[in-house]
Amino acid sequence: MTDIEIAKKANKLNIKDIANKLNISDDNLIMYGNDKAKITLEKGSLNGKLILVTAISPTPYGEGKTTVSIGLGDALNRLNKNICITLREPSMGPVFGLKGGATGGGYSQVIPMEDINLHFTGDMHAITEANNLIAAAIDNHIFRGNDLDIQKVVFKRCIDVNDRALRSISLENRKDSFCITAASEIMAILCLAEDLKDLKRRLSNIVIGYNSENKFIYAKDLKIDGALTVILKDAFYPNLVQTLENTPVIIHGGPFANIAHGCNSIAATKLAKSLSDYVITEAGFGADLGAEKFIDIKCRKANIKPDCVILVATVKALKYNDVTNSNNLENGLSNLEAHINNLKKTNSNVIVCLNKYIDDTEEEINIIKEFCNNKSIKFAISSAYLDGGEGAIDLANMVLDTLNNENNFSYYYSTNDSIKDKIEKLSKNVYNAKDIEYTKEVQEKIDYLEKNNLSNLPICVAKTQYSLSDDKNKLGYPKDHTIHIKNIELYNGAEFITVFTGNIIDMPGLPNHSNYEEIGIDSNNNIYGIS
Repeated sequence: MTDIEIAKKANKLNIKDIANKLNISDDNLIMYGNDKAKITLEKGSLNGKLILVTAISPTPYGEGKTTVSIGLGDALNRLNKNICITLREPSMGPVFGLKGGATGGGYSQVIPMEDINLHFTGDMHAITEANNLIAAAIDNHIFRGNDLDIQKVVFKRCIDVNDRALRSISLENRKDSFCITAASEIMAILCLAEDLKDLKRRLSNIVIGYNSENKFIYAKDLKIDGALTVILKDAFYPNLVQTLENTPVIIHGGPFANIAHGCNSIAATKLAKSLSDYVITEAGFGADLGAEKFIDIKCRKANIKPDCVILVATVKALKYNDVTNSNNLENGLSNLEAHINNLKKTNSNVIVCLNKYIDDTEEEINIIKEFCNNKSIKFAISSAYLDGGEGAIDLANMVLDTLNNENNFSYYYSTNDSIKDKIEKLSKNVYNAKDIEYTKEVQEKIDYLEKNNLSNLPICVAKTQYSLSDDKNKLGYPKDHTIHIKNIELYNGAEFITVFTGNIIDMPGLPNHSNYEEIGIDSNNNIYGIS
């Protein structure tokens, strides 16, 4: 059966019953039918252990972090643990593009998967509309006389689909471009705000442009922050759904990890920690992207830390990372080694989990297991895609055992480091680069930010997900390469600095054969083709 066929046959509970598992009363729910709801409760009474799921460098099709996260949650649920999973919301860009949906797969899924992958509770649309209201207000202000003396606009419009034609557009008074909603500053702000008051504060501090004296102009100067908060009021509440095995799942926020910070919202994660004993969350793409940003941006902002990190690998991805292009598993183990080395710098409780495919051989599995044993790294297998929670029981028991260990957590850099020092520490200690090249324009922007006392912000590196370097073709464990810093932008509301490397762009394009070709609805109004 396809993923959506499996999901349709699930024995769903009423979402009120799922909420009851977390001691959430009906009064703290905004219902969206009987299978999804918004949670208005701010905080429970618990302080659960936090388990982060990340991965090695992915293939273009993803390596199953979400499937492993869901499977692990269902396994802990089977072991009668008080568990909550927290995930990102899918963007319709990948859903209709190449990667597909983001609700797991097989017998390790979140439901209702078709709703979650499409409009869900409208969060993505609210973020898009808030973003574009700012853009419209900017141009209206300029048209109406430009009292703020806006000479340079730095805020982009956004849309939640892949559309390469919008990478460059002509407006009445300037050239501009769109970004995808998952890469927008509004998305980052929603995911990093602590509450509605903090959300409004951050929205007001968005830098929209510069005046003739090269000084910042903020969103609050347009008197728009109140309206933006109203648009995002309901979107700020986390969403409650369930797995195929009726494990509670909170889904909220969906920033891309190769461009934005790749983590679900602080509000959702902290709420889940206050409602359960064990919380599983994931960070997008490889550990050099999502996990690094989870540690250096999200953990700092939220004052949290992962008690255990699971590094997901697949035989397919390890073969893909064979630099000789011979599809040799052992040659690709260098990529696994790189991510293990990086994670051990920040967390002592690391587990490698093989997301098992049906055609993986015992010989291949033993090669990976032996490699991990030689590195003194715990190794587990998840077959949750085929077997649901039962297929992740061994992983769950290993996680429970590991959580008893002392965890030596640290960041990759200090916020007191200069902007260049932060870039250098990530480039050399995570990406394994030898040199860093800055354009003249980037150097000028760094000087400007430091002059304005903004060098103490964390950095969010926009980089290809397919390589530890900034070149997607350098697979495995590239060494002695150069990181090319092509642009740098202040996300003042999100309170980080985005650093663009290589050829990274914030508006993806569609592939030759897109997933939208397979999606449709039959005569019985059943959706098909979403996976």
